[in-house]
Amino acid sequence: MLVLAVDFGISRWVPPEVTDDGGINEMIFGRRPLWHIALLSLIVAFCEESLFRGAIQSFWGPYWTSILFAAIHVRYLQHWLMTGLVFCISYGLGWIYLQTGSIWTPIFAHFLIDFIMGCILRYRREEQ
Repeated sequence: MLVLAVDFGISRWVPPEVTDDGGINEMIFGRRPLWHIALLSLIVAFCEESLFRGAIQSFWGPYWTSILFAAIHVRYLQHWLMTGLVFCISYGLGWIYLQTGSIWTPIFAHFLIDFIMGCILRYRREEQ
């Protein structure tokens, strides 16, 4: 919920050019049916969390893993605010993994973040 509140605040008070990802998220989610958004979110969450939390974090720890996680989201690297947000989300997912000891918890959290953000992108478009 904190991620969604921060994103809402950013989208409301930060100029769009600061959060611009080159339209990639819009291309991914903008015209998809709900079940596509759910499936994409599930696949991405499972794959990224299995790799980053399940494999890399055990060697590098949550801090360096989150730096790598932010770096692979290259579409945000031009914007320090978005890169920082991706880093913080990743660090939070790493912390959740350490606290619960289960890979399924960060997978589920990652899925929820991507799914809700994808739905916001998809359905905000219809309102405009």
